[in-house]
Amino acid sequence: MLHVVKRDGRKVEFDSIKITNAIKGASEEIGYELKESEFIDLTQKVIRQIEDIDVKELNVEEIQNIVEETLLENSYREIGNAYFNYRKERNKIREIKSDLMKAIEKIGIETDRDNANVGNNFSSKLLRIASESNKWHNLSVMPKYLAKAHENGDVYYHDLDSYNLTTNCLHIPTKEILTRGFNTGYGTIRPPKRIESAAELSCILLQSTQNDMFGGQSHPDFDNDMGVFIEPTRQEIVNELKELELEPEKINRVAEKRLRRCIEQSMQGIVYNLNTMHSRAGSQVPFSSINIGIPDSKDAALICEVFLLEYEKGLGNEEQPIFPNIIFRVKKGVNAEQGDPYYYLFQLACRVAAKRMNPTFMNIDADFNKFYYDQGVIPATMGCRTYVCSNINGDPGTKGRGNIAPVTINLPRLGLVAKKDINKFFKLLDSKLQLAKDSLMHRYDVLKRLRVKDLPFVAGQGLMKGSENLLPDDSIEPILKQGTWSIGFIGLAETLIALHGKHHGEDEEARKLGERIISHIREYTDRVTEETHLNWSCYATPAEGLSGKFISQDKKIFGEISGVTDKDYYTNSYHIPVGYPISIKDKIDIEAPYHKMCNAGHISYIEIDDYPSAETIMDILNYAYNNTNISYIGINFHIRYCRKCGTYLHGEQNCTKCGSTDIQGVSRVTGYLSLDERFGAGKFAERADRIAHGNNKHVYEIV
Repeated sequence: MLHVVKRDGRKVEFDSIKITNAIKGASEEIGYELKESEFIDLTQKVIRQIEDIDVKELNVEEIQNIVEETLLENSYREIGNAYFNYRKERNKIREIKSDLMKAIEKIGIETDRDNANVGNNFSSKLLRIASESNKWHNLSVMPKYLAKAHENGDVYYHDLDSYNLTTNCLHIPTKEILTRGFNTGYGTIRPPKRIESAAELSCILLQSTQNDMFGGQSHPDFDNDMGVFIEPTRQEIVNELKELELEPEKINRVAEKRLRRCIEQSMQGIVYNLNTMHSRAGSQVPFSSINIGIPDSKDAALICEVFLLEYEKGLGNEEQPIFPNIIFRVKKGVNAEQGDPYYYLFQLACRVAAKRMNPTFMNIDADFNKFYYDQGVIPATMGCRTYVCSNINGDPGTKGRGNIAPVTINLPRLGLVAKKDINKFFKLLDSKLQLAKDSLMHRYDVLKRLRVKDLPFVAGQGLMKGSENLLPDDSIEPILKQGTWSIGFIGLAETLIALHGKHHGEDEEARKLGERIISHIREYTDRVTEETHLNWSCYATPAEGLSGKFISQDKKIFGEISGVTDKDYYTNSYHIPVGYPISIKDKIDIEAPYHKMCNAGHISYIEIDDYPSAETIMDILNYAYNNTNISYIGINFHIRYCRKCGTYLHGEQNCTKCGSTDIQGVSRVTGYLSLDERFGAGKFAERADRIAHGNNKHVYEIV
């Protein structure tokens, strides 16, 4: 009688069914359909090897080694690799368990009070719980089938270290919070009376919000929200001048001059603060986005204009500001065309983008944006793409809402497993969509245990919709019903190559298939919204580290497959591969339909090989917004400047002014600007492969 020695020392009788189930699990994981006779045959081969050893006891690891060797030696290498990878990931979890898990469980419920300066919010807890430890803790306590799907690379649970601690991102109701005041934990901040104070506090709102959350934050209507503080500032200046007994005509002239100077200093302060002030225990500056461009008054237009001009100046030595990400919203009748009252702001935005790569641009005339605009809601977005408008549990809108949590499906793996069988692909996709839903519903159940006091600023101060009238010990579940739950995807291009042999930039049939795949995801999220009465949405995932993680896992199972796994990254969401030569017009035309499908967030990039002119940017946007239903666009190019003197370079290796070789590069990654040296491995490889769109013609023709 053979006994198996478990990892905890217990001895149990050998059960061959467990061998069969392990082989079945590994094959199902990568979509292999084996016959029952094959499972039995492989199990018998394992048993024969065990019998040959002729011992009375074997430990679990020794038996697993025999199973793995049997798979690898009998033409089931891909199943064997999947089995090996799963064993490896499960061993990581076992190594971290025990006393550490108990400590994390305790800290996750309530931070200890050994230090009176440590609060009970997200950042405070994360200080005590090492990020990696909490990731494995969350994997260890969730249902095994969900943990396995994340570990083996079928799906990805974003910000797993925050799974049990907080939510993702927020469009801050800036004006509403500033005009009533707020409390950051040490006392009440009264409503500001002047633009200088309002601007300073707008930065504090971003910083304090990020300390309660794991994603990015935005001012969704910045120019209008700040515009309400212009008239009180103007009146204070006028009153000060009246005390000098100046002539009324001179008072007005001097007052406007001083007012503009106040606004300039305020907007400069915002740019400086958002590139220097730190959040999350000093680990980073806030991931901030600012939406502008649709002013409802001349004062709001003045905010918009001056903010763009101050951002254009850069930092102290004219260095490139990394934050905030700026979204300039374009609308016919407002700013899009000559004759529109704020066309000059659109021109200015294009000029600034030509130098700073910011702002990015959002088309309010895209039909899904215009639908909300006509209801009095101006859509907004973030650098991380978060788009929130529809609401099954209340009025549509952006302010006070965000994405609660996303999960991303590894589309290329499904394409590889399907082996060009489209019906099988969609069957596999349905199973992963169900898995994604299960994981987010599990996360919902975990997060609803949090109380308002666990998110003391965003929930406790009423920044989040649904937090109205909640008490500190109340569940945050009403907030979870107002945000969105997003199912994202990566690598559509590689998926199409695996299924069809070509991606959507190369072939009309691939293009149709690509739209069919993403429409399928969107239709699923729409259906689940009705079924669960939660806000579900389809997400064009801004994969940064994930772009390299998924492909690394897939290489181990499938090897290097041309056009699919032969790089160090998967192509972002629905984008055309970055190294594929394509015109600006074609890229816009092909990617435009996906913006409407991806109602949790989307963006398309146009890559330029040098600093473009303002006219080039405007021409690109005019083509896109007049001829397609595309919404959110960023114009990319490589910014390089001398760290010593600030001189901007056009491809030169040495500074043309001082000769220094200390050159800083800045590129856009997943929506935000970043210093080149901070790119992850996958994005570093992607950055190296990028080519300018239209560069094969050496011109940027769009018609």
